Amino acid sequence: MHDAGTTMTATSIAMTSHTNASQAMASAEKPEKFAGIDFKRWQQKIFFYLTTLCLQRFIFEEAPEVPKGTSEQERFVIVEAWKHSDFLYRNYILSGLQDDLYNVYSGTKLTKELWRALERKYKTKDVGTKKFFVARFLEYKMIDNKSVVFQV
Repeated sequence: MHDAGTTMTATSIAMTSHTNASQAMASAEKPEKFAGIDFKRWQQKIFFYLTTLCLQRFIFEEAPEVPKGTSEQERFVIVEAWKHSDFLYRNYILSGLQDDLYNVYSGTKLTKELWRALERKYKTKDVGTKKFFVARFLEYKMIDNKSVVFQV
């Protein structure tokens, strides 16, 4: 059984994978390596960079389910093209990490898993830091016997 939707999906994934592999971006456009500080900014930059490579969907998608009745050849093309693109994206993200972070996260199997692990670790950390600074700001009090310049 030959399904037009399946063929379109296979062609789309295969073409995206093939096109992305041949695209090269200037090194100036690639974000700096993430060292554990200001995750949200790095995340936005790496997401934009990978969007230009048409790989951003692998953050959210699971491996495609191939409909029954799909030929073995089409099934192979769909699955392998998805695996190849996911591999590229995961490694683009890993290459955007400092070496010590690379060593920690290189064991992840899927892009989606890597992205979620980074978000769990660093978005929580950013929120805690911001709460600390806001609390210090709200607790700030001027003292009469010290100069204003010194207190600022």
